[in-house]
Amino acid sequence: METKKIITVFGATGAQGGGLVRAILADPSSEFTVRAVTRNANSEKAKALANLGAEIIEADIDDPESIKKAIDGAYGAYFVTFFWEHFSAEKEYQEVENFINAAKASNLKHIIWSTLEDTRNWVPLDDDRMPTLQGKYKVPHFDGKGAADKLFTEAGLPVTFLRTSFYWDNFIYFGMGPQKGEDGNYYIAFPMNDKSLAGMAAEDIGKCAYGIFKKGQSLLNKTVGVVGEKLSGIDMADKLSKALNINVIYNNVSADTYRSFGFPGADDLGNMFQFKRDFNEDFNKVRNEAFSLELNPEMQNFDKWLSLNGSRIPID
Repeated sequence: METKKIITVFGATGAQGGGLVRAILADPSSEFTVRAVTRNANSEKAKALANLGAEIIEADIDDPESIKKAIDGAYGAYFVTFFWEHFSAEKEYQEVENFINAAKASNLKHIIWSTLEDTRNWVPLDDDRMPTLQGKYKVPHFDGKGAADKLFTEAGLPVTFLRTSFYWDNFIYFGMGPQKGEDGNYYIAFPMNDKSLAGMAAEDIGKCAYGIFKKGQSLLNKTVGVVGEKLSGIDMADKLSKALNINVIYNNVSADTYRSFGFPGADDLGNMFQFKRDFNEDFNKVRNEAFSLELNPEMQNFDKWLSLNGSRIPID
């Protein structure tokens, strides 16, 4: 029996990595097996992955030596960072450097790097349409990742750049779900005008990544954008209304208003939505629905996602 190729998955207990781990393990005919990286092998999430058949390994992306051990002998690796744990683009860039240094000393044949645009290529730091954050970024959780893309290319590593879309799961977890107004209606607020927001189920990112690993060499040194559906705020409000059986209205706030909301990261997200609004065509054209569906035939649209997850959206 042929030995299966190992895919080392960082962020294995998170939304993206967990989706990839489950996608591989759910495919009995897969040519791959999974090495799931976690900082705590005794966590409930790690144990759940072990029960599905994943090899569990402890590593920390702030420790380059532990990264080297995690990718030793692997065919491929899924690299992802989590900005929202520390809110530092500088730290995120350093974590990518750690990945690069470990990968250069390995024999990896295919890396997927979960990245986003460096928005400063569209909005320079001296462009005052959008405030500069952390001293040298416009959208820190985008820019640090995007700036790090070149490190993979400069190192000559076999990489596919995976650009993700807005998680519909944010309606559940980050207070972005419908908020009840004094008039009894519910509101979702985005500074997007009438532009469409590329969105998807977080778990589908991992399934798309699995599709990329299956396609292999043909996607090396390519940028692949994944998306479930592109919808305007009005479209999303309409679909939320039907799924939740409440009246949801799209509140098209200004980017300045969104930035002033005061929750941690509101300024970053306000800039992000403004970028997606002002450069809507550039952002959306990279994210192709048809190719995403080819990578992941189970790709959900918003209606499908709502049918499965609508009951999890908190409603006051």
